[in-house]
Amino acid sequence: MHSTSQPKWVIVGAGFTGAVLAERIAGVLDQKVLVIDRRDHIAGNAYDYPGAYGVLIHKYGPHIFHTNSEAIWTYLSRFTEWRPYFHHVLAHVDGRYTPIPFNLNTLTDLFPARMAERLSDALIGAYGYGTKVPILKMRQDGNPELTFLADYVYSRVFENYTFKQWGMKPEDLAPSVSARVPVHVSRDDRYFQDRFQAMPVDGYTAMFKRMLNHPNIDVSLNTEYEAVRELYPDAKVVFTGPIDEYFRYQHGALPYRSLRFRLVETPESMVQPVGTVNYPNEFGFTRITEFKHLTGQKGEGSVLVEEYPEAYVPGTNEPYYPIPTEGTSQALQPYQQMARDLSGKVWFAGRLGDYAYYNMDQACGRALALFEKQLAPASVG
Repeated sequence: MHSTSQPKWVIVGAGFTGAVLAERIAGVLDQKVLVIDRRDHIAGNAYDYPGAYGVLIHKYGPHIFHTNSEAIWTYLSRFTEWRPYFHHVLAHVDGRYTPIPFNLNTLTDLFPARMAERLSDALIGAYGYGTKVPILKMRQDGNPELTFLADYVYSRVFENYTFKQWGMKPEDLAPSVSARVPVHVSRDDRYFQDRFQAMPVDGYTAMFKRMLNHPNIDVSLNTEYEAVRELYPDAKVVFTGPIDEYFRYQHGALPYRSLRFRLVETPESMVQPVGTVNYPNEFGFTRITEFKHLTGQKGEGSVLVEEYPEAYVPGTNEPYYPIPTEGTSQALQPYQQMARDLSGKVWFAGRLGDYAYYNMDQACGRALALFEKQLAPASVG
């Protein structure tokens, strides 16, 4: 805590969106900001902490930073040094561990040599080398060989994983979901191909501490918005929590998906060959991540996390993912209209505030754009 004077801004949520906006308002506008969070820590879902064997644990599952935006990279680099890290993922498919997203190396792994060569040629001929093709698009394109391949990838890699993750079939979700895991017509095994890929050297929590370390910023944890809603009636508000919660569910609750995590501690120095192994077809968990791959830490002992997707139950678990479907898009619209009616007084942003499936860099970029286009001009009003 820093100042004792009344804040000009109240920011609800100390994750990427809230912290970036607090830093910009405090530093650029030289205005007082109160950041509150209902949890007992800053950094939102990116929060990490030292656990068993000194391993830095991501409490809410693995967070790997990647972006193509030099502006976002440069901005965050003010608050952390980086360790270059290229994330690799294997999936257990037909009894083998093979690279994901599905690419030409995966073809070679899973099919007889001549068949793999034929399918590779068909992929390159149809889409060009180096392209990325959403699996649902490939299923619809009509090439018999590629339809066979698309059906194989769909059934072995995509369908069951998606159902575990979302509790829904891929066809029932917005196309943006399937577009996140395309077939790569290349031999690039990296999970992401972004220009900038790295992990904060000291972890995300340390980066957030530096971001929020400003005399104009106060942070209040274990604090619900309802507790401060009436205390600062003149303050402008940025709300990064669930938009339907802000409006007290007047148009019904929006659906979210949650996760349960199980930590596994082992005296082995390293267990998995890569950071994450997906299990699309077996077990109740979707994937297992070994943190030492992400952090670059050495030494004895390791910690892994299993992820179990589950339904979101308010008050019981956390709303991690908005569920992107045609129906939820329509259900969101009345809340978006209510938000527009508060324009100039309350702004909504972030994965929950916008009800959008943002990566970390997208949440950061959304905050920077919101500040430049709306909050900075509003501050002089």
